Amino acid sequence: QVQLVESGGGLVQPGGSLRLSCAASGFTLDGYSIGWFRQAPGKEREGVSYISSSGGSTYYADSVKGRFTVSRDNAKNTVYLQMNSLKPEDTAVYYCAASPQRLYYNTWYRGSLYDYWGQGTQVTVSS
Repeated sequence: QVQLVESGGGLVQPGGSLRLSCAASGFTLDGYSIGWFRQAPGKEREGVSYISSSGGSTYYADSVKGRFTVSRDNAKNTVYLQMNSLKPEDTAVYYCAASPQRLYYNTWYRGSLYDYWGQGTQVTVSS
């Protein structure tokens, strides 16, 4: 059974930090690029970050650049999203997704290029 499971979400104050995890089961992540997406109520899903299968290439949405860091530990079959200096506008359900392709700066945020999706984890940034 192919599964991606996000964890690490929760309620934090503005300026706080969270680390999200995306763990795979039923397959190995080392052959997949991973995208992080988020969707806030009433808004379209947007790409947040991307990391290639080897970890050699990363991309970030302009809105999170300098605050978020994506990384992966293929030995643990897990990808991470470290989120610092969180803002209320970061509030959303966060999803990880796996693509069999290496993606590029103008394609990584296209959800249709990802084959597998997790169930999402809620991140709420509020005082």
